[in-house]
Amino acid sequence: MSNPTNNDLNSSKSDNSKGLSYKDAGVDMEAGDALVERIKPLAKKTMREGVLAGIGGFGALFEVPKRYKEPVLVSGTDGVGTKLKLAFEWQIHDTVGQDLVAMSVNDILVQGAESLFFLDYFACGRLNVDVAATVVGGIAKGCEIAGCALIGGETAEMPSMYPDGEYDLAGFAVGVVEKSKIITGKSIVPGDIVIGLASSGAHSNGYSLIRKIIERCGVSPDFDLKGKSLKDVVMTPTQIYVKPVLDLLQEVTIKGMAHITGGGLVENIPRVLPEHVQAVLHRETWKMPTLFQWLAHEGGVADHEMHRVFNCGIGMVIVLSSQEAAKAVEFLNQKGITTYQIGEIVDRPHGAHQTIVI
Repeated sequence: MSNPTNNDLNSSKSDNSKGLSYKDAGVDMEAGDALVERIKPLAKKTMREGVLAGIGGFGALFEVPKRYKEPVLVSGTDGVGTKLKLAFEWQIHDTVGQDLVAMSVNDILVQGAESLFFLDYFACGRLNVDVAATVVGGIAKGCEIAGCALIGGETAEMPSMYPDGEYDLAGFAVGVVEKSKIITGKSIVPGDIVIGLASSGAHSNGYSLIRKIIERCGVSPDFDLKGKSLKDVVMTPTQIYVKPVLDLLQEVTIKGMAHITGGGLVENIPRVLPEHVQAVLHRETWKMPTLFQWLAHEGGVADHEMHRVFNCGIGMVIVLSSQEAAKAVEFLNQKGITTYQIGEIVDRPHGAHQTIVI
């Protein structure tokens, strides 16, 4: 078969064709450059000990703090889920970045890890610099709260992959813990106490059900929920527990921790329990926030379903000895984290679930 001639190639062009650019294909490189310039000062505010090179290079460099004798790196990755759908619909973009950071830094915290650095991935069909900068501003705020550096990321503009006005978020955190101080849950025994740290709301889980309930009710985002608008309550960013819990670790011995995300109380706590024990939680020991009361009522959601979908007001759980429980509650309350003694560890009956809510 003969190779096409130049005339053959030229004939494939329409008469009114012109040379194409990346921008013609839907990718605005100038907008991307503008976003990077907007991000740089936000990232700079998160810099901390250990950062050798951050945003701008092909890879970010970080040196593990020398105070660690046997450093073990701990990593976690996550997204924000369908909470983003409400961010698009209600044009609230300043909180989802904090959600993104919280999901990962809270995850690695449960093993006792100090958050070191964070990287994000922002993908869209068409880049809106103002929206993207607002989102990254929330990421930077989350990093400041967690004490970790925002040292890199990726912004991907992919025409036709996402509808106009929509984007997706992912990110990951890397932390470090002394090898001898890794929290595994293996030392948990009957008689230990379960402490619950209050959530700031639904955090970033269960939003497909939340959106379904809102759709069924037909309420507006400004619907009054005991003095606050529904949109403000629903879009409240995820609580970041890193600094107060790391401080608590200097005061007491925490045997196990669980970040209450997808799977709720009944599926996350078992992840840190030895097989032979059971966590018994007492529902009357903490107040169910208004949002969850409303969701349960308007959606007709059964108690068990609430407990395995939502955090129900408890965003983090710690397990420690009965001798240190009161001290832990008082310490965290002083740090501004509302804390409850919500249950205890018992011998696990044969065939029973590892966590039950009474």
